[in-house]
Amino acid sequence: MKKIAFVCVHNSCRSQIAEALCRTYAGDMFDAYSAGTNPAPAVNPTALRLMKTFYGIDMTKQTPKTLDSLPKIDVLVTMGCEISCPLVPCSQKISWQIPDPCGKSDEEFLVVIRTIHDHVCGLSGEL
Repeated sequence: MKKIAFVCVHNSCRSQIAEALCRTYAGDMFDAYSAGTNPAPAVNPTALRLMKTFYGIDMTKQTPKTLDSLPKIDVLVTMGCEISCPLVPCSQKISWQIPDPCGKSDEEFLVVIRTIHDHVCGLSGEL
């Protein structure tokens, strides 16, 4: 099974959402991980609430992690942090360019979650 890592700056929102969605919807194809270049102290509470409410996914056990915590991965997905993302060894790199929803309204946040969901569901066709 391929190991896939989702990376953003703080690993508190986009990459955490992508990891949770990948485990839920593509867990039979990928071992999913996430990390950040400058991890926050905790996962964004709005992400926790909206993922539970709209997707039934409990992310309360997920925590922000550093890039050093990643195992050897096959696929690296950056969420829009190319300027601050160092090179992580991998077989394939994908850039999704997803805007950071932190501090936005629930509606704007949900647009980002749905975008990540659509990208995760399309992974099997990309790889």
